[in-house]
Amino acid sequence: MSARYQVLHDTHYRYDSPVSLAQQLAHLWPRDNPWQRCSEQRLQIHPQPTARRDELDVFGNPLTRLAFERPHDELQVNARLQVEVLQRPALDFRRSAPWEKACDALSYSARPMDAETLDACRYRFQSPYVHLKGVFAEFSASCFPPGCPLLLGAQALMEKIFKEFTFDAEATQVATPLVEVLERRRGVCQDFAHLMLACLRSHGLAARYVSGYLLTRPPPGQPRLIGADASHAWVSVYCPVLGWVDFDPTNNIQPALEHITLAWGRDFSDVSPLRGVILGGGNHDPEVRVTVMPVEG
Repeated sequence: MSARYQVLHDTHYRYDSPVSLAQQLAHLWPRDNPWQRCSEQRLQIHPQPTARRDELDVFGNPLTRLAFERPHDELQVNARLQVEVLQRPALDFRRSAPWEKACDALSYSARPMDAETLDACRYRFQSPYVHLKGVFAEFSASCFPPGCPLLLGAQALMEKIFKEFTFDAEATQVATPLVEVLERRRGVCQDFAHLMLACLRSHGLAARYVSGYLLTRPPPGQPRLIGADASHAWVSVYCPVLGWVDFDPTNNIQPALEHITLAWGRDFSDVSPLRGVILGGGNHDPEVRVTVMPVEG
């Protein structure tokens, strides 16, 4: 089984005063992986950048570097994608190793590590938006009793966050501390992904932040509105032998045909769709419009 989508991701900055110089980093191309293929990708930029370089970042994500060396009072970056998402194999979570054994496999010791395990170790530690504190281990302790299979514990944590937290787009900002999110029990998909990461890493496990898109369905009889969707975020947990397994705590589901993977890293700061440094500009807030549309045939 598979599903095909057209994705439109439009970002528009209007500056209070001209920007004389700017450097921007864009994570707007989906990365190649076994469960999705990108057949078309276009990036429309206004004004035209002075320089552009496409490369891979340190996590293997496609990255576009943009330089603007002429004054401009607005910036538009429009990404156009055609993506096919493939069915992922079903896993028996009961067959995953006990979570304590997974921790041991990720601990540095005299024994050599294979390349996959060594790479996973970079996702065990504190990162800019995911601080490790005892309160996160305490919050998630009931999900990881002694001997619990790792993936069953991760699934229980996903369900706990889904049941105990309320989605509220006005409750937080990008830099809202996770401790505050835990206390208020409100936030958005980015907050819930960061919280799940903090809980998993506080138990010594490896987990990464995944950015992407999610197909949303309009009410019955209503047309799909252009620009009504948004970027999405979820979590991927490293399980020895079985590899990386995704969990969406915002929706309490395993990402499947309706999740489009864009990039992954330690947290949102590694995979922000568009960020940079500018000289001038005054106050400015971006207008972001995302549309995910199924493609028939």
